[in-house]
Amino acid sequence: MRVALGVTGGVAAYKAAELVRLLQDKGVEVQVVMTRSAREFVTPLTFAALSGRKVITELFGGGEPNLESAIEHIAVAQSIDALVIAPATADIIARIAHGIADDFLTTLVLASTVPLIVAPAMNVNMWENTATQQNLQTLRRRGAQVIDPDEGYLACGMTGSGRLASVESIARVILETLGFREDLQGETVLVTAGRTEEPLDAVRYLGNRSSGKMGYALAEACRRRGARVLLVTGPTSLEAPCGVVVERVRTAEEMAEKVQNHLSETSVVLMAAAVADFRPTEVRPGKIKKQQGPLTLRLEPTRDILSEIAGRRRPEQIVVGFAAETDHLVENAAAKLLSKRLDLVIANDVTQEGAGFETDTNIVTILFADGRRKPLERMSKLDVAHRLLDEVVELRKALGVRPSLAG
Repeated sequence: MRVALGVTGGVAAYKAAELVRLLQDKGVEVQVVMTRSAREFVTPLTFAALSGRKVITELFGGGEPNLESAIEHIAVAQSIDALVIAPATADIIARIAHGIADDFLTTLVLASTVPLIVAPAMNVNMWENTATQQNLQTLRRRGAQVIDPDEGYLACGMTGSGRLASVESIARVILETLGFREDLQGETVLVTAGRTEEPLDAVRYLGNRSSGKMGYALAEACRRRGARVLLVTGPTSLEAPCGVVVERVRTAEEMAEKVQNHLSETSVVLMAAAVADFRPTEVRPGKIKKQQGPLTLRLEPTRDILSEIAGRRRPEQIVVGFAAETDHLVENAAAKLLSKRLDLVIANDVTQEGAGFETDTNIVTILFADGRRKPLERMSKLDVAHRLLDEVVELRKALGVRPSLAG
């Protein structure tokens, strides 16, 4: 996850440095954008050292104009998940409310379609001024989230509203907007992801088209909601989410062993990996040459990891399976739910557009052990992950399990 943090010219600008640290502690990347006035209070070097990234201070790069600097605001707008302005002065609030784009930050606001979060900080009279309040109402009507300032002693010597809200409360709003919650705090979640590859000879294997995107989205969602996450992943080109414990495997046998090794320490098991059902009975030591054909392969079943989990699971454990089908979606998924003794099955028809392999979206139906079915519309795999975790949290509550004691 990545946010852009706009820092404007006010005494509270120094507090934005602590906000950067709090967000980074949660694995959020921060791109700092500073106005000219902000640089009168804090140097860009401070934020560059904290964020590990170049701080953007000028619309055209501060040097000889070039194409890269001219479109940088578009590149940033397309790479972030939220835009935050903290502290936000009365001036910046007025400019973005009226659609003015005369520096990098105001131009970025117009170019962005992500959630906008504004944390004002100013003199009490400026805060209470009708113009400021009307500008804030304009931003709220457009969907911006305004974090009202605190009351107290202000830098100008006056007392009243206008002091920047605590960085902890600002960070909490940002993280909630990004999907971070604490409802899995204390849980240890085991997620399997990706495909398995069953060797045929020294260079070939039997596999499938799974990209691992659904499993990795689950791992990311679990981490955002406070869980300790163990990710057992087959081969994939994806980068593992920050803060997740990763175990890399290749074959179904290796995945089964890793899952069994971690089963006793987990409270929730999410089996999203596309595990091969069969493997060659013989693995040739060298490369099979075409001239040796025609070739007949003998296959044997791989270990049934879900069935093994069902045989060892504790009463308070939640086990979720996935069913990627090409026909009879609900019937096949329901049979899997029953035979494997699962709590939930997430079924998707991989022949549907937007629900197949290697896509960023999914269309699924959640099947429950009590017979309920909940179809979901097409959405991102991260959103699917959160909808699934909503159900997992409710199941944990129904079991009467306190997260702090889970696992």
